[in-house]
Amino acid sequence: MMKWMQSDFLSTNHLLVFLMILAIGGCSNRSKPAPVVDVQGSLPLSQRIKSSVTGSEYIVKKGETLYSIAWRADVDIRTLAAINDIKAPYNIYPQQKLFLTKKSSKPSRNNTKSKNTNYSKQKVVKKPIAQKKKQEYGGNVAGQKTSSKAPPQSKAFSQKIRHWKWPAKGKIINKFSTAKQGNKGIDIAGRRGDSVRATADGKVVYAGDALQGYGQLVIVKHNDDYLSAYAHNDRILVKEQQLVKAGQLIAKMGDTDAERIMLHFEVRFRGKSVNPMKYLPK
Repeated sequence: MMKWMQSDFLSTNHLLVFLMILAIGGCSNRSKPAPVVDVQGSLPLSQRIKSSVTGSEYIVKKGETLYSIAWRADVDIRTLAAINDIKAPYNIYPQQKLFLTKKSSKPSRNNTKSKNTNYSKQKVVKKPIAQKKKQEYGGNVAGQKTSSKAPPQSKAFSQKIRHWKWPAKGKIINKFSTAKQGNKGIDIAGRRGDSVRATADGKVVYAGDALQGYGQLVIVKHNDDYLSAYAHNDRILVKEQQLVKAGQLIAKMGDTDAERIMLHFEVRFRGKSVNPMKYLPK
């Protein structure tokens, strides 16, 4: 009798162990897969995609600037401003509707004919007026047109960037990639509080955290063609519209919207991402 009870007890124990193994295996099979990660600071792709702007229209949110929206939409600031008829210094306001693409307009034949007729009439009348101006003021039409152009930019925004400097010291942990979901810049590892410096002379056109996926972000305009960005900062030390010099301290390195402490650094040429390594000194 005792032997039978011992045998039955052992069988029960074996069954319990077997059921526990099945339960553990089932749990492991039901575990959620690891989040998809891209090369931009090991951020989940779902979070990174939220930082981009797509579509034909966009509603401005609090804290955004036209530069930050152009950055997210991967378009040149001048193109976005022209589409929306916004003049420098490109002031916008929350809840403002912006068009991201140019609307196609096809005038009818009657409108075209009318415009051509008006143009012909204006052309006939304009000729003696132009001659009269030439006699009275001693100038010519071409000279008058030149005087109506916008004044040239200040010396602070000369078209040529003479010196590029490294934005931070540290090991490059992610390189630039041209892939569709690739890294749009380079990632430099470091410690919290490490110095982040302007790569070239310019003006701060964005400083804040409205761009999800970039954390505390600084964008600097260097001239009409080049912008640079410094993301995931712990602290921002400059303000919008502030002029900065190459090598000037603008932020402290951190891990805002990132899974590790680092600087994500980008360079844009006419709104498009370019490899920062082509500009930084060896």
